[in-house]
Amino acid sequence: MNIYPTRTAAELALAGLAVFAVGVVLREPNVLAWGGALVLGVAATRAVTLLSVLRIRNAGFEMLWPDARRMREVRRGETFILRAEVRNRDSLAARYDKLRVIASPDLECTVEPPAGEVKASSSVELTVRVRARRVGYHGIYGLALEVRGAPGLFEVPLTFANPFGVVALPRASGRLLASPNGGRSATAAPAGRSSARRGDGTELRELRELVAGDSFRRIAWKASARRGKLMARELEREEHDTVLLLLDASVELWAGTAGEAPLDMAIDAVAGLATDHVARGDTVGLVVFAARELGRVPFDRGRPQLEAIVRAVVTKTGILDADRSGWGETDIAVQVAEHLRPIDARGLRDLRRGRLDRLAERATTALKEAPFSLAPPAGFSPTDAALRHYAASFGLHGPPRLDPERERSSEVLQRLLLEASSMKRPRPSVVHVVAPPPLSESVEGLRSAVRALRRKGVVIRWSTPPLAAGLAAETLRGHGESGDEPEAMIEPTPALVAALRRATEARAGVAERKGDVVLRSLGVKVSRASAMTRGPRAVTSAPPGSGSEVA
Repeated sequence: MNIYPTRTAAELALAGLAVFAVGVVLREPNVLAWGGALVLGVAATRAVTLLSVLRIRNAGFEMLWPDARRMREVRRGETFILRAEVRNRDSLAARYDKLRVIASPDLECTVEPPAGEVKASSSVELTVRVRARRVGYHGIYGLALEVRGAPGLFEVPLTFANPFGVVALPRASGRLLASPNGGRSATAAPAGRSSARRGDGTELRELRELVAGDSFRRIAWKASARRGKLMARELEREEHDTVLLLLDASVELWAGTAGEAPLDMAIDAVAGLATDHVARGDTVGLVVFAARELGRVPFDRGRPQLEAIVRAVVTKTGILDADRSGWGETDIAVQVAEHLRPIDARGLRDLRRGRLDRLAERATTALKEAPFSLAPPAGFSPTDAALRHYAASFGLHGPPRLDPERERSSEVLQRLLLEASSMKRPRPSVVHVVAPPPLSESVEGLRSAVRALRRKGVVIRWSTPPLAAGLAAETLRGHGESGDEPEAMIEPTPALVAALRRATEARAGVAERKGDVVLRSLGVKVSRASAMTRGPRAVTSAPPGSGSEVA
């Protein structure tokens, strides 16, 4: 257990040493005794504080979540409140300070009150406000505080490891998931293009004169009485689309401020599209891809299908897989060990350094305490996969891999489009791609895939996330002329940051407009995915003479 002096304790200790030094120089016993007593008093206070905190902790100083649920589902950007309780079972009061929440970096957490006192044999209720900035599985690992001994000269940091899970869903998904299941759209035809066709249905198309072959059940008796001739009701049935959603989840699309990165907006766009199509009774399928296919949801309809699509975009866009994560096997082991140490009964003291296999075994045993039950991510080895499974189950987050994936993801997209053109049952009538504009070297391959789809009568729509989304004002680094010179820090003045932001946004805007021209030349309907809307936002500026329809 670590113990740290407060500023008052440090000043008293320094003052005692100074007085002691003066006594040595002056050879005054009284001055020596006074300075030595002051130093010994600070040391005794440290020992008393350590013993009192050990006594309080052993008696049962703990943090609990009163709510029996260990997980909460919220929409991205939504703020909710958790209640926590700190209990002191000792006969002495405990003062605490600097209370804070230890949680995933994609969660904004504040706790009140940040300081106070827990009286003997009582408890204090805390209010934790949580806001999820990014879609995914996030963990609240516990609370950390500093307990002060009776004199208040020393602080002992304590960590309460009590995991709680937060599942952040896309913003648009909550509208239909919260509505009752069923409805007339659930009985619609399973395939085809959205249109009204004559036939047996539930909607009135028109009233017309009765002709030979009409069923007597179609006679509109009241209208016939008013007009003096037999009139028949012409009904219509609605045929719905079969929609294939393709989401590009390349790791570089996570770049930017959490919640405002291009992939954040792309996920919201896919959720909005799925919500709208499911609400209309369409049959919807999803494929999440990057340098490889990450996940697939087969075609289906209804609210269960929307739930499956939402789960897929939440789980399959993560970056804990070994080929997508910036953490190597050693990095993930360090993170798991730091998180597991407060949970493990022996505090990992019996594990030798470098024994990752034993650490993986201990982590697998601790999974029963995890708030999430997820499939193991891909790892470099069974040990690495077990450690990554622990990280996913507790909501640990790491950096994305620095190697770009766009070139390989373009190849995967071409393969998926060609696969869609060869589908038989169900055959998609609409393919909606949510991805950045294609790279110049992949245009020809994309052109052949789009032509194959258009020959089958399939409509191709493309939603591009804003490439300049999520720009953050970060510290800028510059280099000297020689590569051997150390890096020089450039102070990011507001004017410099604003100029760089404008330049980056202008460059991204040019790339987006060029991409829109290329896509329209292929006969693709282009829209802009925006995180501020329910679904894709239409691009209103079309190049002259393009002749392409804008969705």
